[in-house]
Amino acid sequence: MRKSSCLMFDLRSTLLVLGSCALLLAACKGSIGDPEDGGGPDGDGDGCVGCTPSGITVVDSTRFPRMSHAQWENTVQDLFKLSAPVGLSSAFAPDPLGGKAFDNNTASLQVTQNLWGDYQVAAETIAATVTSDATLLANIVPADLPSEPAAKQQAWLERFGKQAWRRPLTAAEVDSLKALFAQGTTHYPELDAFTAGVRVTIEELLQSPHFVYRPELGSDADDNSLIALTDWELASRLSYTLWNTMPDPLLFEAAESGDLVTDVGLTDQVERLLASEKATTTMQLFFDQLNDAEQYLAIDKATELYPDFDPAIGADMREELSRFVTYTVLEQNGNLKDLLTSRTAFVTQELADIYGVDTSTLTFDADGFAQAELDPAQRSGMLTRAGFLAFKGTLSQPDTILRGVFVNRRFICTELQDPPDEAADAQLGDEVTNRQKVEALTGAGTCGASCHGSFINPVGYAFENYGALGEWRELDSGIAIDASSKFPFEDGEQTFSNAVELSEVLADSPQVHACFSRFWIEYVMARDIVKVDDDALIELVGEASIAGAPVREVLTTLLTSDAFRYRLGNQGGEP
Repeated sequence: MRKSSCLMFDLRSTLLVLGSCALLLAACKGSIGDPEDGGGPDGDGDGCVGCTPSGITVVDSTRFPRMSHAQWENTVQDLFKLSAPVGLSSAFAPDPLGGKAFDNNTASLQVTQNLWGDYQVAAETIAATVTSDATLLANIVPADLPSEPAAKQQAWLERFGKQAWRRPLTAAEVDSLKALFAQGTTHYPELDAFTAGVRVTIEELLQSPHFVYRPELGSDADDNSLIALTDWELASRLSYTLWNTMPDPLLFEAAESGDLVTDVGLTDQVERLLASEKATTTMQLFFDQLNDAEQYLAIDKATELYPDFDPAIGADMREELSRFVTYTVLEQNGNLKDLLTSRTAFVTQELADIYGVDTSTLTFDADGFAQAELDPAQRSGMLTRAGFLAFKGTLSQPDTILRGVFVNRRFICTELQDPPDEAADAQLGDEVTNRQKVEALTGAGTCGASCHGSFINPVGYAFENYGALGEWRELDSGIAIDASSKFPFEDGEQTFSNAVELSEVLADSPQVHACFSRFWIEYVMARDIVKVDDDALIELVGEASIAGAPVREVLTTLLTSDAFRYRLGNQGGEP
């Protein structure tokens, strides 16, 4: 392993400085996180701090968002034009989500001492691999470089450096890298001078804050303390949002030409990126994390009630969600209502058995999935699919309370307090039906009546017709199931007789569309939701959704808004 050069020491110092400046951010309330005030403090002049001409207030956020491990992996693959991910991020120190819905939330993305070491080892591994393989080396050393050694070195540093740091390098940065490049044969005497220089330069570039982070360093603020993102910053913000990786050549060209900061240029690139296969993966990722679908892999059921249960079905349930999202949002250009009410499903033989689908007329693909239509009297949208229902089911019974909590927090954005400590050991009683047991423990006349009785239980009761594995049932302990209830939405109380009707109610609720918008804002802006977001931005995005706009259009509305194109100037926090 090569000893750290001067640039590595500079990086270590930079990370320590950033850490000292807090840039590496290590009851019925708080569904998305207890909202903070957000925005910047009042300005000293006449300007409205953070206010844009469109009426949206830009929220204060980090100028140094760190790449998630998935983004790092994708970026390395694209930067070096590899056919597959290198897989090195699997050994990185994990990022604890801390209750965050999405893995790109900058509040969870710190650079710990362990992760710093992981980055160093990974950079040196990649550099050694690339410079030891003529084909891989040719991927990043184009044939059209000048033949004269000094000119070739200069051209390569400028070209590859711009790709690695996702912006043109300054003359001073190129000069520093030149000095390092010249040390290549000192560290790797077995290599020719150019290849050795490439190797040490790759090591440095991949450990730099300009690679690990997506720095937004512009400082030209207007009277409202707003700083417009540069073309290069906007290109990275857009690419990492929609593709979870670095900009491609066309996006770099748009940044180079200055088109990206124009309304037309930005919209064109948003539409282009959304049409890509990479956007499909990102769309699937959003809904996978919104629904906690990774937890499907840990589903377990009592074998005495489900003798044929195979834990592998959890992976099928997760894949079903991804296929449903791809079909509904991207292939059918569907909206939130479609996601909540569609009967189209993608089933394996095992999933078809749960849904009661006759597979004799289905055509299964090579992966064992077939498109099917589910019984409209029993199923409606993603909340009546087996993955969610089994995930929020006990070993043998539906988990009414957890189903109710999850829908409240992820689809309605009800602010639910964490349960009191004394609730940790609470057990359902010996009443006959599951609903009777839940009602006796948390319903009217109990200490949990306020939150449970009004918000959690009513939603959970709607799913009583679905057993622990998500199968349809009409009886519970020989008694006809009652799945009816009512919910106090912000615009008025709504009643429903079961989960199918609840899904229709949710699909028509402005509160649900606003909640959907809040999660998109959290994902796109890669930060927690704050109170300022409850104003014009959520209204802008939420109104598009409630009006029936396709999910892609809702997302485009957010990505072309002032909230995405500006950041707040320094208000005394970050340097």
